[in-house]
Amino acid sequence: MRLALLLFATIVLPSALSAHEAAMGVLEFREVRPGAFIGRWTMEPSIGAARVDLRVPSHCLLRLPEMNCGQKGLVGSITIGNLGSNMSVVLIKVIPITGEPRSYTISTANPVVSVLGTGAPTLQAWIELAKVYVNYGIDHILLGADHLLFVLGLIWIVGGGWRLVKTITAFTIGHSASLAAAAFGLIGVPERPLNACIALSIAFVGIEIVKQQRGETGLTARHPWAVAFTFGLVHGIGFAGALAGLGLERRLLPAALLFFNVGVEIGQLAFVLLVLALVWAHRRLDAALPRWGEALPAYVIGSVSMFWFFGRIARVFAAI
Repeated sequence: MRLALLLFATIVLPSALSAHEAAMGVLEFREVRPGAFIGRWTMEPSIGAARVDLRVPSHCLLRLPEMNCGQKGLVGSITIGNLGSNMSVVLIKVIPITGEPRSYTISTANPVVSVLGTGAPTLQAWIELAKVYVNYGIDHILLGADHLLFVLGLIWIVGGGWRLVKTITAFTIGHSASLAAAAFGLIGVPERPLNACIALSIAFVGIEIVKQQRGETGLTARHPWAVAFTFGLVHGIGFAGALAGLGLERRLLPAALLFFNVGVEIGQLAFVLLVLALVWAHRRLDAALPRWGEALPAYVIGSVSMFWFFGRIARVFAAI
């Protein structure tokens, strides 16, 4: 477990304060007359809108802020050629003169999307939607250092076996339920205070590890699935922040939510299996660390989580 934490700190923690904030741009195309659109960035990507290599269907003439697609309309493939470390996701919003707005997500995992038009989504459109949001869910959980650190703390306290299965399942049920509720607008919590609460949940796990090392039985050790489910509700609302503002059509939201959640679970399962593999390898090699290393994990988890907490609280007060 100490090796797992060391690996985690080496790979993930350099992006500490931004923990699970994705680099996203939002580009809106509003139809002003049939086939003619005005485009504007409502959320500019960090690399700057002027440097985005946006490519639209061949029959469309794009000279931002104007785009003219003629009688055929905006139908076909849209891609961005220079997605990278500074921008992983761009949301394309299409607001027609009549009908519901439509949204399409371009990501590093799937840099090409097909605009559906006004008709019913085709099978290919559903496949593309699945690829985009499954990959987006995987990216979100694997780049979410705070979520992974919380899961690592749970594994540390619970260990392996059936108790771990029940604990991770409870965490999954909790964040899946709150993610769905938040995505459909049934509940809502301001993002910055919520992120501070997520940091506190990690600090709580760190304190529980200290109790366990002192021979005490903490709440997490007694009822790990209850703690995992409760904090899973909090983390799930945080996951919903990844979908906030995307402006997805109501008809596509359930499918996008499902695919995104599948991606989150794939990423979470991969992380758990990696940690368990490191634990198994440590035992097989019979490796030993210095005695002072016994207390190191709890203090690393607690220190990092409080660093996040104070940084996020500062953002809350800065916004007041």
